Amino acid sequence: MAPPDEDSDSKPQLPKLSRRAFFTGAGASALSVTLAQSVAEAAPASPAVLGPEPSSLSLSLNGHAVTVQADPATTLAELLRHQLGMTGTKIGCDRGACSACTVWLDGEVAASCMTLAFDARGRKVTTIEGLSRGDELHPVQRAFVENDALQCGFCTPGMVMSCAALVERNPKCTLEDVKQAVSGHLCRCGTYPNVFKATLAAAKGGGKAKGNS
Repeated sequence: MAPPDEDSDSKPQLPKLSRRAFFTGAGASALSVTLAQSVAEAAPASPAVLGPEPSSLSLSLNGHAVTVQADPATTLAELLRHQLGMTGTKIGCDRGACSACTVWLDGEVAASCMTLAFDARGRKVTTIEGLSRGDELHPVQRAFVENDALQCGFCTPGMVMSCAALVERNPKCTLEDVKQAVSGHLCRCGTYPNVFKATLAAAKGGGKAKGNS
């Protein structure tokens, strides 16, 4: 029997490739690689994984640098009260509805019970204890005392923090501005009229504590 012919029909036939098709395919492949590299370079780096063990946390608290070990699930309110001794910050509803836990985060009011402690890393946290300068009360604190703007006092620290932020930001605030500033605060004692009066009195007197920015 004769050996099979190497040029017989059983040999697979390669498709014909024109010069134009070759360069078109090569260009598309190069573009795909370039796009893939661009997407990979633009993708943000994966954040560091925290937990389940406590990790180191550094922040500025009332003008002082502090570093503590904290569980990643710890809220800022819990950290302030239980580990840093700032018990002026109250936890009421623990779900951001009453605003008793209000602090300043980089100068802006924030519900500390709804803020993870690790979200405050490297930031400036100011609590009710940080408003006064030694024995000198912040104008809003002093006005709250002078205008009897508190009863049981549980909601008072949060109220003061929001009202102080308002008068420092807008010393010419109006009654409507004050109402808006405390609209998220729940006071079961009903001290709102005196809170309004105290805040407007503090604003009229200048409203900005020495050293506050």
